[in-house]
Amino acid sequence: MRKIFSFCLLWRIFLLSPVGAQEQSVEVLIRENGTEKHEIIPLPVSMTYPLDSLLSDWKAKNYIDLGKDCSTSDVNPEFSDSVYIDRLSRIPAVMEMPYNEVVRKFIDMYSGRLRRHVSFMLSACNFYMPIFEEALDAYNLPLELRYLPIIESALNPSAVSRAGAAGLWQFMLNTGKIYGLESNSLVDDRRDPLKASWAAARYLSELHAIYQDWNLVIAAYNCGPGNINKAIRRANGETDYWKIYSYLPRETQGYVPGFIAVNYIMTYYCDHNICPMETNIPSDTDTIQINRRLHFQQIADLCGVEPDQIKSLNPQYKTNVIPGDIKPYTLRLPQQHISAFIDYQDTIFTHRAEELFKNRRTVAVAGNRSGSGSSASNSGAAYHTIRRGETLSTIAKRYGVKVSQLQAWNNLKGTNITAGKRLKVKP
Repeated sequence: MRKIFSFCLLWRIFLLSPVGAQEQSVEVLIRENGTEKHEIIPLPVSMTYPLDSLLSDWKAKNYIDLGKDCSTSDVNPEFSDSVYIDRLSRIPAVMEMPYNEVVRKFIDMYSGRLRRHVSFMLSACNFYMPIFEEALDAYNLPLELRYLPIIESALNPSAVSRAGAAGLWQFMLNTGKIYGLESNSLVDDRRDPLKASWAAARYLSELHAIYQDWNLVIAAYNCGPGNINKAIRRANGETDYWKIYSYLPRETQGYVPGFIAVNYIMTYYCDHNICPMETNIPSDTDTIQINRRLHFQQIADLCGVEPDQIKSLNPQYKTNVIPGDIKPYTLRLPQQHISAFIDYQDTIFTHRAEELFKNRRTVAVAGNRSGSGSSASNSGAAYHTIRRGETLSTIAKRYGVKVSQLQAWNNLKGTNITAGKRLKVKP
């Protein structure tokens, strides 16, 4: 185990810009080679999210039972350095878990002031750890990386950093796009736990192929490969995290010690009198492909699913709209509601459509007698231009006629229609 610096640490608190958390910093007095210098290391913002904001997530409100006392004590036992060194050495990990005074301070914070947060995160792990572990295992990555989102987001799926990183894995917009995470005005895959976890596993795998050192990998995940390469050059080619430590961005200086501390506290929480909050595992869910525009409220009205639950299961949709008319998208629902959706989907897609999708109206232009997709000929016949996603059933309902009448007026033997063609809706 390494102990690189002699540290004198003081705690100072600074206020964040409006993200609902307080940023704390550690002031470090570094004594090295007979010189002293002060460094202020910002702690990861995830360590300072108010517990109330973490518990406001739909999953937390509905599946974490705050009414049951898990007996988390306010008393945090104190241990010697040798105990911490021994415990870290016994964590079954591929990644190096060194110990020094900075790591000790992070352990003290998680086991002390943030012990209630740890109790929450132990419970929230039930929601997300299977997803993280599956993605990491598929890329043959160390499973201890499953705790990285605790440093990134405190397992807050709605987390957005001041720099614009989003989701459990805190992907920046451009990095997310490189790894296949779509981001536009309607969809942000960075907020999808499943897609973001697989993207993160791929990104971590590629970083390890570059650096061959896991501490450098997670540091690069935090501040980007460019900053790591710059620190290596300034350290005369050293590729040990602790030897390039003082050349890293200040936030990254606390990132690896924080990650080591999280692995420690998630393994030895019982020894610090911390226990998980009571958790009821969410019910099974399933997915269905959506190829028409759909609003969460349409599902809620006709399938009996709470809008907040739909949002929680489909966090990638930013405006509660699934733009299935652009390309197929996935909808995740509780297992027991999938059959109801399939049975009533034609009705669901048309339910309140004009009200909920006003920005998709077809409007008449001055001097044009046609409107709403229909036109009239001199003989009095009316025609409708078929739009993508429409069916004979929805068109018949719109014009107050029967499907059989539309088939007869347009010489149709079946119900297949093609977008862009005209359909007679009045003889």
